[in-house]
Amino acid sequence: MRFPLVGSCVLFGLFLLFKFVPKWLVNALLSLYLGGIAVFVLTSATIPFVLEYFPEAIRHREVALPRFKIPHVFDNSDGSMRPSVPELVLAGVSLGFCAWYYAKKHWFANNVLGLAFCLEGIEHLSLGSVHVGVILLVGLFFYDIFWVFCTPVMVSVAKNFDGPIKLLFPRAGTLEDGKRPFAMLGLGDIVIPGIFVALILRYDVQRNFKSKYFRTAFGGYVAGLATTIVVMNVFQAAQPALLYIVPGVLGAVLGHAWLAGEFRAVFDFSEAAPEAEEKEGEKEGEEKEGAAGTEAAAGAEDKKTQ
Repeated sequence: MRFPLVGSCVLFGLFLLFKFVPKWLVNALLSLYLGGIAVFVLTSATIPFVLEYFPEAIRHREVALPRFKIPHVFDNSDGSMRPSVPELVLAGVSLGFCAWYYAKKHWFANNVLGLAFCLEGIEHLSLGSVHVGVILLVGLFFYDIFWVFCTPVMVSVAKNFDGPIKLLFPRAGTLEDGKRPFAMLGLGDIVIPGIFVALILRYDVQRNFKSKYFRTAFGGYVAGLATTIVVMNVFQAAQPALLYIVPGVLGAVLGHAWLAGEFRAVFDFSEAAPEAEEKEGEKEGEEKEGAAGTEAAAGAEDKKTQ
């Protein structure tokens, strides 16, 4: 709920860093930080796709890591970290890939790491309920408009920070200062709507709707992104992608729900609801059993009295 405010503080903080601290130093520190995370993220994102290609004998074999501790960075003093052999192999490959990226800064490698961050973010983050997602997306709708149209902050940070926080797409046309220009899409424009779309998919799964609303949500995202690209090329200026994506996703899902007569059911959906209903059912069952036991005891007492 506070994400737009926290995001604004972080964004403005980065803007000030690039303004008053040497650009190479800021990029070096942020690259070191993101590089370490990228190794684990890339490993986690790729292992589900390649695990079946490892021999069965080593697929789930664990390896004990040395017991040591680096304060505030790494702690395996208790020996609890035991990665599997495939995880170690992929971690080595990921380390090499990240090293190649930071050595060459190729746009393709940047996009691979960016997509890995997106996959892990969408998989592990949850909004909890649809109404929370609606409030968050509406807040980020205005957040994106303000920082792109009203200030140079977001565009400046995106251009100055040379790291996998955005997807890069080569643009056709003449070179600028001997370099090919790129169109950019921030990872936040993928992850935040993606979390909401994933929540809608879970709604479909729990209701056995066979992707009824998921397809609508995904279609709304694609339409919003396509609109962003068209407007950007027409006006030849940076565009806040959430300005088009948020109405596309929310309009598609809520409009579909309203037309289907299920607006309240969709808007009130919460991932905690099934668990709450299950606990409520158990509670009612216990109360009924207790009442039945009380009635049986009362009946037995009446018989004794007679």
